[in-house]
Amino acid sequence: MSFSATFSRRSFFGAAAAVSALALAGCAGENATSNAAAPVGGSGTLNIDFATYNPLSLVIKEKGWLEATLADKGVKVNWLQSAGSNKANEALRAGAIDVGSTAGSAALLARSNGTPIKTISIYSQPEWAALVAAKGSAVTSVAQLKGKSVAATKGTDPYFFLIQALAEAGLSSKDVTVQNLQHADGRAALENGSVDAWSGLDPIMAGAEQTGATLFYRNLNFNTYGFLNATESFLKDKPELAQIVVDAYEKARIWAAANPEETAQILADVAGLDLAVANTVILERSNLDVSGTPGEKQRAVLAKIGPTFVELGDVTDQAKVDDALAALLNDSFAQKADPATIKEA
Repeated sequence: MSFSATFSRRSFFGAAAAVSALALAGCAGENATSNAAAPVGGSGTLNIDFATYNPLSLVIKEKGWLEATLADKGVKVNWLQSAGSNKANEALRAGAIDVGSTAGSAALLARSNGTPIKTISIYSQPEWAALVAAKGSAVTSVAQLKGKSVAATKGTDPYFFLIQALAEAGLSSKDVTVQNLQHADGRAALENGSVDAWSGLDPIMAGAEQTGATLFYRNLNFNTYGFLNATESFLKDKPELAQIVVDAYEKARIWAAANPEETAQILADVAGLDLAVANTVILERSNLDVSGTPGEKQRAVLAKIGPTFVELGDVTDQAKVDDALAALLNDSFAQKADPATIKEA
């Protein structure tokens, strides 16, 4: 049964102080590793992504906090944009970025297929994926997709959202023709009639809504969390630098909770959206008021979707998924997160 789940202003403002306290409380827990390696210093570069589906990354980039904090350590910040979780995973796998933003499902898929990454922070609990029909379309239910074409970006949350929605309706990916298109191209295909439906991603999806598209199936439980991932080599070689990144994310989380309108404006500016669309994304469909510490909630969500990888042939066997899930989450950096260490630009 589909349902519409949105986040209220109250939940967004939330308990910023409580989130900070959770991140700061206690000693390092599960999968904890020592961060007492050589300090950050000398010349170097932090390669990190930003993405319109990760509002905290936009805040950090706009405010220049990492640049200000790392300037006296001789570290340059190099920002690369990720167009989707699949692109972030490609960049992590290639070593083009040290830290990248993905959906939880995409992080688990990458790890299951051998990409050596760890999730070091959670940046959101979004309702960022839904099934979308074009303005005037006769498609109003998942069951009606049988025999039709659907655009989706494989290896991302919207793709796995589609697979779960089909299964709930008694269908499978074999009952539809999946057009593997990047998110923005999926919207274009929907609007020009090349596909019958699109498994969309915000903020592109919210923009499509404004022009008349309809979200005909929504289910918050089929959306996985926003994961901030780092390569294992980066965590081993530069743990103090990784800690600074997580500290910046904690600062951004608290700032965004206190300044949702400005956060929406930043998103609108970067993504080229009307402010009203950005407000929908930030105030209604992006719960940033969650603990940044990876843990059991995320593990439980991923345990449900993991078998889908094997069923679809995206991973060869369940043992690889199980091993990946056991190794993926590293809470040691988020447990120590201290936003006070991050300098203002």
